[in-house]
Amino acid sequence: MPVYQLAPEIVFPPVDHAEDGLLAVGGDLRPERLVAAYANGVFPWPHQGYPMLWFSPDPRFVLRPSQLHVARSLRKTLRKRFYDLRMDTAFAEVMEGCARAYRGDGIGTWITDEMKSAYCELHRLGFAHSVEAWRDGVLVGGLYGVSLGGCFTGESMFTLEDDASKAAFVWLVRQCEAWNFDLIDCQTESAHLARFGAQDWSRGVFIEALRRSRAQPTRRGRWSFDEDFDGAA
Repeated sequence: MPVYQLAPEIVFPPVDHAEDGLLAVGGDLRPERLVAAYANGVFPWPHQGYPMLWFSPDPRFVLRPSQLHVARSLRKTLRKRFYDLRMDTAFAEVMEGCARAYRGDGIGTWITDEMKSAYCELHRLGFAHSVEAWRDGVLVGGLYGVSLGGCFTGESMFTLEDDASKAAFVWLVRQCEAWNFDLIDCQTESAHLARFGAQDWSRGVFIEALRRSRAQPTRRGRWSFDEDFDGAA
């Protein structure tokens, strides 16, 4: 299969043309292109020394919110309420925490300054969101991602204390279930998210589910947990 060079116009090639997940190169990260990418099951993944790369992997790693599995030890942590869980109060700081978390391999982070600027703009426009774990007023973990229709696509997470990012993830998934989201897109397989119940889906199955999910209205704007919501319950 060819790898496509993106044109200035915001058009993505069919995702089934992706070669080992890589679909296209080039283009920019302006909001219109990012929204179109996520709507079509595509996401950017920068690699040092290359133009912007756009991926649609097969298989896709996906969690149905109703199928979330929480280990007994984590349930105990949640009930003890070590962390204050919030949404959309420190988006840029969460991105920075995620970027720092990926610098231990000597290669550097894929969350470049360009990515930070682009996703902070998506956040300002109400499409990108963060979930944060705070302890004694200090941000100690969290995650961020993009929401369209009934699908939340997780981008990255970080933790500075035991189970902080796990607590943020559980609260996110449970709130998304309460909001009738039907997909948590984890993009690529990880043992960490497999423990929560995420599974490999064929790209075709995922794209069809994403198409149905997009029929839901996008919950756009600043997010907060529902007033009566308890993610530890």
